[in-house]
Amino acid sequence: MLGQIRTRLGAVVASVVLLQLLTTFTGTEYYLTQLTMSAYYGLLVIGLCALMGYAGQISIGHAGFFAIGGYLSALLTTYNLTPHAENSAIALLNQAGLLFTWENLYGESLLTFTPWAAALAALVCAALVALLVGIPVLKLRGHYLAMATLGFGTIIYRMALALPILGEADGIADVPGFILIPASLFGGEALMISGEGDFRIFNYYVAWAVVLAGLVLLMNLMTRSRSGRALRALHSSEEAAEACGVNTSRAKLQVFVLSAVYAALAGVLLTHFKGGIGPEEATVMKSVRYVALVAVGGMTSLWGTLFMGVGLSFLSLRGVFGSYDDAVFGLILLAVMLFAPGGLSQLNSHIPWRRLLPYRRA
Repeated sequence: MLGQIRTRLGAVVASVVLLQLLTTFTGTEYYLTQLTMSAYYGLLVIGLCALMGYAGQISIGHAGFFAIGGYLSALLTTYNLTPHAENSAIALLNQAGLLFTWENLYGESLLTFTPWAAALAALVCAALVALLVGIPVLKLRGHYLAMATLGFGTIIYRMALALPILGEADGIADVPGFILIPASLFGGEALMISGEGDFRIFNYYVAWAVVLAGLVLLMNLMTRSRSGRALRALHSSEEAAEACGVNTSRAKLQVFVLSAVYAALAGVLLTHFKGGIGPEEATVMKSVRYVALVAVGGMTSLWGTLFMGVGLSFLSLRGVFGSYDDAVFGLILLAVMLFAPGGLSQLNSHIPWRRLLPYRRA
């Protein structure tokens, strides 16, 4: 098992490097922008795969957690604290290194939270919200759970659309880049997560490094830990797992919070990469799309979910589906549920066509 994981991981790393070299040699490096964004969406999708495939819990509200991470990080890194600089609390935060000064597109000097502090606050907030929502919601099952998470996602979308501090329908723009390596460290230019062309290749590798690190973490948790074994038992039969002494409520809540943190981290990084976020990232169709990506890749296959999530997201970002984008993802979800419930990775060429025929007793 461990050797197989290493082989697959090596193949993915080699593919990532080859894609970058191919775009460089062919003069199509602009593809790396969509590949980077697709990787961050892939991070969200593998977190949702852990929730749906291993814990057996359906969530149609993960776009809400994505929006919590993105909006909170954008707000904290763009809200100007200069008028409150004399406040003792603000001064203390500044001395602790949690604030920094930068210039926006209009040449205005802003005192805001650093991206690192904002990202940490966003992840903690998303985890707390997931904890508060998950405690009552995860007591539900089946379509009741799906409707409850759908309601949560709708609330987040309406808040993003209505609150002036979040930019309402315009969202939050002019978000600074996420500085990973400051200029003072090596005496050169700072390296950051940003959509600028000079950082295109760097951002591409950073995105895939984050995704693969998240994938390895999930695989270790699901295959080599006691919690992972508990989740697999829970997915097979919740009653049998409880009879074996598994605390099913705690197991479901833990993976729900973990998947929410993955979604929030994807929201944070993608927001800084794009330089902004809007309410379209919190719509119900976004959540449905993430569920469709998990279903296509296979709910119990992190590798399949990652590949299909990145591939279909890339095609969507390139505008291949045009104005029928949402309809295509809805059709994909319908087709997979009808013909290949286990995902394309477990597709049997004979079974799908039998589903079209009326049931006959042997």
